[in-house]
Amino acid sequence: MTALRTAHRVGATALAAVLVGGILAACSSTTNDKGGGNSDTPAPAGSSGGGGSSAPGQLKKGLKVYFIPKDTQNPYEVLADKGGQKALKELGGEVTVSSGTQDTAAAQLPSIQAAIQAHADAIVIAANDPAALCPSLNKAAQQGIKIVAFDSDIQCGSSPNHLFINQADTKDIGTSEVDLLAKQINSQGEIAILSAAASATNQNAWIKYMKEQLKKYPNMKLVSTVYGNDDPATSLSVLQGLLSAYPNLKGIISPTTVGISTAAQYLSTHKDVAKRVTLTGLGLPSQMRKYIKDGTVESFELWNPSDLGYLAGYAAASLASGTALQAGSTFQSGSLNKTYTMAQGEGELSVVLGPPTVFDKTNIDQFNF
Repeated sequence: MTALRTAHRVGATALAAVLVGGILAACSSTTNDKGGGNSDTPAPAGSSGGGGSSAPGQLKKGLKVYFIPKDTQNPYEVLADKGGQKALKELGGEVTVSSGTQDTAAAQLPSIQAAIQAHADAIVIAANDPAALCPSLNKAAQQGIKIVAFDSDIQCGSSPNHLFINQADTKDIGTSEVDLLAKQINSQGEIAILSAAASATNQNAWIKYMKEQLKKYPNMKLVSTVYGNDDPATSLSVLQGLLSAYPNLKGIISPTTVGISTAAQYLSTHKDVAKRVTLTGLGLPSQMRKYIKDGTVESFELWNPSDLGYLAGYAAASLASGTALQAGSTFQSGSLNKTYTMAQGEGELSVVLGPPTVFDKTNIDQFNF
């Protein structure tokens, strides 16, 4: 889960060079799952290219969908991809998971090219950069491939048009993170943010709303935002830098599963620091359970990443089966048992999975993801 960063524009020439050179070097993790079941709750369908035939009102069978996570090693992304695999297996389709091992746009470009060469029906991508991927994704769309973003959005205007599967309301995530920390530190003191990559769309959007919400807490001061690039070693290094540079630091928000788990591990072995620094953010219950139980962390938030990938899979299948990409269009969501309606967001069509859950000692054992 990653985190948001300030968008870096990458020139078309540089992108082309990365594409040519990166295809050979890309690290790709591929899983093909095929199943024969029909969706119990089929979405509306029209005519579109690719995939097998389907009766009116049904999703097509035999769809090929490429899931391109931020990287193939992040536990959050792995869970989300498995959710997508489950969705397409239910629909008799096939998922290929492909990306690099680093959270960069360059690492994702070869996977987009691979999807084009494989004549995929849809691409589901968690963008490492909001703009740098747009030319390649637009090329895919021109070949009839439907584009769905999830977790971290792209900002491509209409080149290509796409649907964003938002894990939760962006503003609610940012404001609730600040509110959680404020409650734990009595709304006062120096705080910092340990984010993922500086160009991550979702992280930057959440941080924007964190800063707005901090205006409601005049005695809390944001002193620094650092970036761990969703890498444990880098996250630990910047965390130690924070603690050294700001000896009076009272709180840290880490809106990334890698960052919060790394920080929690460090604090759990440095009790003197844990006594004065409060940590919260977005984490996986499976990774954070022990830190909740030993008192290192009081509470944190997240949604179910498997459900996010599952919903993205159904959305991709629906678009590839002919559902119109426009405000007001609806699609079903299999075992989530909900009809989702596309709505115009800030520049893109989107749907929202649902509100995040706050985890603490009272409920942490109820969740296994």
